[in-house]
Amino acid sequence: MQNGTLLAAIDLGSNSFRLEIGRYHSGHIERIEYIKETVRQGAGLDENKVLSQAAMERGWDCLARFAERLHGFKKQQVRAVATQTLREARNREEFLQQAQKILGFAIEVIAGQEEARLIYQGVSRLLPQSDEKRLVFDIGGRSTEMILGEGYKAHRMESYRLGSVAWSNKYFPRGQITPTAFKTAEVAAKAVLDEALDSFPPTEWNAAYGSSGTVGAVADILAANGWASGVITRSGLAWLEDRFSKASNVDLVRLEGLKDDRRPVIAGGLSVLCAIVDLFDIQQLLPAQGALRQGALYDLIDRETDGGDVRERTVRWLAERFSIDEAQAKRVSTVATALFAQVAAVDAQNERYSRKLAWAARLHEIGTHISHDRSYHHGAYILDNVDAPGFSFPELHRMSQLVLGQRGKLRKLEQSLGDELFAKQLMCLRLATLLCHARQMPEYESIRLSYKSGAFKLVTHPGWARRYPQSAWLIGEEVIAWQKTSWKFSAEVR
Repeated sequence: MQNGTLLAAIDLGSNSFRLEIGRYHSGHIERIEYIKETVRQGAGLDENKVLSQAAMERGWDCLARFAERLHGFKKQQVRAVATQTLREARNREEFLQQAQKILGFAIEVIAGQEEARLIYQGVSRLLPQSDEKRLVFDIGGRSTEMILGEGYKAHRMESYRLGSVAWSNKYFPRGQITPTAFKTAEVAAKAVLDEALDSFPPTEWNAAYGSSGTVGAVADILAANGWASGVITRSGLAWLEDRFSKASNVDLVRLEGLKDDRRPVIAGGLSVLCAIVDLFDIQQLLPAQGALRQGALYDLIDRETDGGDVRERTVRWLAERFSIDEAQAKRVSTVATALFAQVAAVDAQNERYSRKLAWAARLHEIGTHISHDRSYHHGAYILDNVDAPGFSFPELHRMSQLVLGQRGKLRKLEQSLGDELFAKQLMCLRLATLLCHARQMPEYESIRLSYKSGAFKLVTHPGWARRYPQSAWLIGEEVIAWQKTSWKFSAEVR
């Protein structure tokens, strides 16, 4: 990546949407601009997990303003990620379709573990380098992420379903606060986080950092009221809890440093924070400067660095975990991407799709770990449900659909086949798997695959069919399979 390149990250959180713009220079990012808008999208999620029209419109209006600021940015310069509210929302596709049209960039709904990984990456990049073992947590609107790490490396990551918006709505309706309600909220938070003690025992870390909204807000309030700056202590939290409990309603709380946009969700966030500090016996908590959006920025840099893309490491890890035949995976990947290069123009977008096709090809036999019978169905299920650092839900689902469609009838992929690039990827993967049926590298250089106006055509060199009669027969069967789709496929196997 060239020095001076502008990068942007958008965090579509449950309480706020944030835009961070930075300039790359020699592996570091200098902040150029930071915009935060309180959208309260999480508060618009009803008991049936349906996002209200008003909440969606607040989000769209905010993204329209972000889009104006991002005019002129290229796709590889921007990463937009959405977290717990859109993970939960049953009508998220309705919101995302319009949101992406307004913003002009793809929006990734990321898994909780991916959110945790990006949070740690953002926190660690803005901390002095040391060999300390760190517990990092982030209390968001509807989820709380916890990470155990050292240096830039996150060793353990989890996401839990509790946060400032969810707890405020549930335990402090209409802003009403009582000592009993606060105690109930704290006990409920401990019940959710109790299992986290096994994953993040205090014996395995020696410094605790809190990232983002709630921790930052609490630190600001304490500092503005005479407590030590840059640290949150248990005595400070006890004082703050007492002040809120005595106020009876959050609107009546009068404290220096309490911002109006934080007021509706501060009680819920504070109760979760008190629970964490007590449960993990944290004597002092250090507010971290980095957060999810900084992690997303540095992830953009890593994706442009050879060997730096965490998704590549994840694919290798999955291949090892599910005992995939490495040699066969490499053969199918090589053939599939070679065919894809023949039907997709050489540009940055198709290069990204070629890389994703290669990953799907390398994992196409992941389902055999469960059973060889209907292995492609098992493989699709694994990819749709596995924790895969670096990948968004849509990326994993696209790969799962490619794995599902590698063989068998195409009727099961009718919806996905409406996408031309997906159809090209699938055609190339299916041809690659059948050409590699003998688990040997096929003579694929003798095959020419072309595409024009919805029609694929395969032509072989003369004599190829005589040398590979089984492959020739399989190609004939493949022609028949595609006749039941909206795409045309013909073959001259000579």
